[in-house]
Amino acid sequence: MRTAEHDQIPERALAWHEAGIGAALATVVETWGSAPRPAGSQLAVSGAGEMAGSVSGGCVEGAVVAEAVEALKDGAPRLLTFGVSDTDAFAVGLACGGTIRVLVEPVGKAMPEELLRQLVAARAARRPCAYVVDLDTWSRRLAGPDPALGPRFRADRSGIEGATFVAIHNPPLRMAIVGAVHIAQALIPLARICGYDPLLIDPREAFASAARFPGERISLDWPDEALRALGLDARTAVVTLTHDPKIDDPAIQTALRSEAFYLGCLGSTRTHAKRVARLLEAGFTEADIARIHAPVGLDIGAKSPAEIAVAIMAEVTRALRRPAGDAA
Repeated sequence: MRTAEHDQIPERALAWHEAGIGAALATVVETWGSAPRPAGSQLAVSGAGEMAGSVSGGCVEGAVVAEAVEALKDGAPRLLTFGVSDTDAFAVGLACGGTIRVLVEPVGKAMPEELLRQLVAARAARRPCAYVVDLDTWSRRLAGPDPALGPRFRADRSGIEGATFVAIHNPPLRMAIVGAVHIAQALIPLARICGYDPLLIDPREAFASAARFPGERISLDWPDEALRALGLDARTAVVTLTHDPKIDDPAIQTALRSEAFYLGCLGSTRTHAKRVARLLEAGFTEADIARIHAPVGLDIGAKSPAEIAVAIMAEVTRALRRPAGDAA
């Protein structure tokens, strides 16, 4: 699993704290205008002055670090407000300024060490969780997805509700692509750009070769075995591209038995009708089969492998951000 350094901020803070260096976590809790970083963005500051992450793209990092150092000394949390000027905003690639509020918490003092350890453990186990802070009483807790927080988890949206700040920690997105075909060559880099960690699955070594997919993560296992080993969850999308029932069907059946939020299958309407018949014969219900997006991708008139990849990513994004029944 490729994990970007900027996604490992709680882990870095915990490591510094456990090493006896000391650490403070700074988190963007609210923004107005064209703030450089969204709510939930984090910066970790060690007692030795090391930094990881960002809360402003550079605009106010120095001031936040100074406050973090002071917080490590007195053990008190801080809720800071910064106005990002037009000039500073332009320097980090924005056309106009904005305002951000940043919560600074020294680990082991304001933020309980055990709570941070539980957060890091949940992230390692790919369990969605929310770090919830009452900004009036400074009480803190972890929460899982529930009806009240569900929309926030689905949209990856941290922010303030009344006097409560909710920081969403979702597992990284993943995409399992079954079939080392031309569309996969275009889809894999596009998926990564969109924040997914892609895994290519194809038992045919001639197709799934390092020469055709240099530097990519490839499984030559049978698709159902590869998907079970991956562990499909609500942050995983599955796309089948081979047209070969012997390869696609095991993957489809495994995905339908999982919590994968998206399952898309390449093939014409006629091909899909045959696929539906096979699935019904295998014991799947019409409701199960209705989860399949087929033919895969939004209907944008795509022709080339690259255009089809764009259509697939658009449909995957819609499934993630606007599930059926959600308003725009």
